[in-house]
Amino acid sequence: VLMPDSAPDFITFLAIFAMAMRISVDSDTWWHLRAGQWVVENHAAPQQDYFSYTRLGESWQYPGWLSQAPMYWIFSHFGPGGLNLWTALLVTLAFAFIWPTLEGGVFLRAFVLILAAAVSGVYWAARPYLMTFVYAALFLWILESGRETGSRRIWWLPVIMLLWVNSHGGFAVGLIIWGVYAVGRSKVEGLRFLENKRESSTFNLQPSTWQMLVVGLAMLVAVCLNPSGPVMLLYPIKTVSIGVLQDFIQEWQSPNFHELRVQPFLWMVLILLGVLGASKRRMTLESFLLLAGFGYLSFMAGRNIALFALVAPMVLTRHAAPLLEELSQRWGFRLPASSPVRVSRGQSILNWILLGVLLLAVGVKSSLVIPRSENDKLFHETLPVAAVEFIQSQQPPGRLFNSYNWGGYLLWALPEYPVFVDGRTDLYGDEIIEQWIQVVQADDGWQAELNKWGVNLILLEPSRPVVRQLASDGWQLLYEDDLAVVYGR
Repeated sequence: VLMPDSAPDFITFLAIFAMAMRISVDSDTWWHLRAGQWVVENHAAPQQDYFSYTRLGESWQYPGWLSQAPMYWIFSHFGPGGLNLWTALLVTLAFAFIWPTLEGGVFLRAFVLILAAAVSGVYWAARPYLMTFVYAALFLWILESGRETGSRRIWWLPVIMLLWVNSHGGFAVGLIIWGVYAVGRSKVEGLRFLENKRESSTFNLQPSTWQMLVVGLAMLVAVCLNPSGPVMLLYPIKTVSIGVLQDFIQEWQSPNFHELRVQPFLWMVLILLGVLGASKRRMTLESFLLLAGFGYLSFMAGRNIALFALVAPMVLTRHAAPLLEELSQRWGFRLPASSPVRVSRGQSILNWILLGVLLLAVGVKSSLVIPRSENDKLFHETLPVAAVEFIQSQQPPGRLFNSYNWGGYLLWALPEYPVFVDGRTDLYGDEIIEQWIQVVQADDGWQAELNKWGVNLILLEPSRPVVRQLASDGWQLLYEDDLAVVYGR
């Protein structure tokens, strides 16, 4: 009996899907759902803020309508369980694009890809960022497949960039990946020129190099084709220039390796160092730039670890495969066959039983994250659901000063009360977020900030320093539970 050649592939991606099948709605998911609802109801992408009072009417040009609208549709029809499934499918799709770029036997590739999935799992959430995860993997597959000989697939990059710039602000990652392979192609052309310099002093670019340059220009044009126009070219610069991102928002800070969920990233780095040090294969310029570039970004901001998990498997297997082959010859062990192998009928039955068990496990895990009741249970533990219900029933007079972490949820669950701040840092910038920090920390002048904005209602976590001073400053406790407090002026 022949074991199907695709069986290990199927099991690998089934395992990744099972890993990604979890409750994926986080604090920022909610404001994306609210924006998606606005897009669907108004048949347009918002160009100004409609959801806060601190930035009401000011320009807000977020490049995400093409992912926010489908997210809202999925949530409205299938609930949070639908978003959990959407997240798992996108994660699996991203690694499906990486799979053909890997070298070596199927078991090496499977091990490395599952390790990469564990690395990237630190940032799987139902957010448009997942579109950047998928598009980055697609760019890598296209550019890697044409690295040696060129490929017609490269002409799809501007089309993908057009979708990317309307799906998420991480489209700059695509330009970085293109730049890496463009530099690699330039090096090849430069070496060819130096080798042939004696015969001709004329430097003629090869068709593949011209192709890369034309595609790069076409991608820049594609970036401009969005509801906000060419101004979107500056969006990545605007985002990273917000100082409070690095100072106060965890995903923009350097990773904390004391957290177990971050440690697979450390394992991947250490394995890479060992394999690259032992390998006799010369590292390509593209490999170095991808590892160095995305490694640097990952150490600067934890949210970039997921992108490092896409580029690392290509480099790791490229050097690990010949290293394992050499070690097998030196030490006399046989590597597992990468082609179909003949097994006995009993072994075949056992394989199918194991596959069935794995499918059952995936089904059991899905049953724990798809039902609305299971998601609501977590929401009640992490979100001010009861406090929001109190405000909805009592309708105390606002303006509302709210927790930053809950701002997105309030946009969705309490739209009649515009928020002071939420996760749209590109909208609020340093000015508003620093004012919010001044209030919650009860720093000098916090009362003046609340007075300036006409705040009459406060919804915060009980642990915030300002909560301990509200009662003595003339505020009345209206509601309290273990998760949230509501004060009225």
